[in-house]
Amino acid sequence: MESDSEAEKSAHKERKKIQALAPIAKPLAGKKLSKKTLKLVRKAAESKCLKRGVKEVVKSIRRGNKGLCVIAGNISPIDVITHVPILCEEADIPYVYVTSKEDLATAGATKRPTCCVLVLTKPTKGELAQEEQEKLKADYTQVVSDVSELTSTLF
Repeated sequence: MESDSEAEKSAHKERKKIQALAPIAKPLAGKKLSKKTLKLVRKAAESKCLKRGVKEVVKSIRRGNKGLCVIAGNISPIDVITHVPILCEEADIPYVYVTSKEDLATAGATKRPTCCVLVLTKPTKGELAQEEQEKLKADYTQVVSDVSELTSTLF
């Protein structure tokens, strides 16, 4: 009985997340891709290869940094992030939406909900161990290929 009520609660919670999504949240990552993307964000946060927040992401894109932009889909008002996908397309940076800003913040190792993050392809400060850098690069390439597949089916 308890497992049924917990399953119902989680399904209700999931439906609430999807209802809160902004209409511009496309390409939206599915469950599997969301999990992979958030795992990549977590690894990037540990490796200090992550820019958090709209200001930092926009500044990094304008400076020419490359990477993967992950945007939360439940931002209100959406005017806060509407320019980010346009900047990403102009700079040839892949981007994907995930359902929740809270999940994105948790993966990015912050307590505050985060609108968007940029996973950088190269570490900014200090040298990572070669092994860690290769693992991060492998995860990054896999997620980017999944995102490009998702984008190609949409457009």
